[in-house]
Amino acid sequence: MTQQTRPLEGKVRFGLIGFGAWGRHHADAIHKTPGAELVAIGARSEASCAAARAAYPEARVYAHYEELLADNSIEIVDIVVPSYLHHEIARQALEAGKHLLLEKPMAITLAECDDLIATARRHDRIFAVGHELRLSSLWGKVKELIEAGYIGEPQYALVELSRNPYRLGADGWRYDISRVGNWILEEPIHFFDLARWYLERSGSPVSVYAAANSRQPEHPELQDNFSAIMKFEHGAYAVVTQTLSAFEHHQTAKVTGTRGALWASWSGAMDRTRHPTFSLRGYNGQHVEEIPIEKMTGELFELEDQIAMLVQVLRHQGTLSCSAEEGRWSVAMCLAAQRSVESGQPVPFADYLPS
Repeated sequence: MTQQTRPLEGKVRFGLIGFGAWGRHHADAIHKTPGAELVAIGARSEASCAAARAAYPEARVYAHYEELLADNSIEIVDIVVPSYLHHEIARQALEAGKHLLLEKPMAITLAECDDLIATARRHDRIFAVGHELRLSSLWGKVKELIEAGYIGEPQYALVELSRNPYRLGADGWRYDISRVGNWILEEPIHFFDLARWYLERSGSPVSVYAAANSRQPEHPELQDNFSAIMKFEHGAYAVVTQTLSAFEHHQTAKVTGTRGALWASWSGAMDRTRHPTFSLRGYNGQHVEEIPIEKMTGELFELEDQIAMLVQVLRHQGTLSCSAEEGRWSVAMCLAAQRSVESGQPVPFADYLPS
């Protein structure tokens, strides 16, 4: 953090752009996090503006995000809007001198990602990407044990999700490929991020082969079933797989190494539940054990942890859980996987690296 971004005093003042279903969870997380203050909300429709005023009467509510960005009391902007709008709004936020929390995917093209990274550097702004699973007490414990040598050198990771179909999103944007980018960017991006994180001791990803199909033959782009195999520099590989043709929300991560293995699982009636079941089992080369997870986990809890992390970074010079550069990697993995689905061939990552 440079002189320009040195810690200030008092609460971190957040402006939130987007007050849809997920944006409202962001608002709740900001509101309840010690050291954070929700000072302004930008919402597109009059109904959303009215809901924001009713829920947070102390916050200023703007019908146009440009007005929020002109609010000099705001330090950091949290952007929770459909994916195709990420680049446009995030760039303006950075140009306005705001620090930034941007929901995943950070953008839907690599050119947009690179432009945002360059803009953040030019304005010396903190730029966090919303890969909140890294903050999970469960998925994060897997990473902690890998780094502690629990399984030896990691060789293989499986990150898998079985769930019910996606929500439509406002105006059906999530089912419109021109607005969502592709469905791999929508949720498997989280699992590519975890897989790369877990296997980073094996270097960078070098290639991906992916396949997908749809229950709607006339809409093959709406991938109900998706799987990918991603190879790494030093021999490890990861399998990322998801089905939207199942029920409830059940995620698994398995990582094996030269000495042992880890098996984490999370289940809920839906993704945004506060009452999940979860567990972590490990084999350290000698015996199998249940590894306790002391803190509740799930994306609603990780969202709160993400806001707390940003308060720490902005007030005490902590470390981001996911930087813009790491967010770009996640977009690159998804775009390469989509190209593999379309071509039926493995795709090297060489063409997806920053120039």
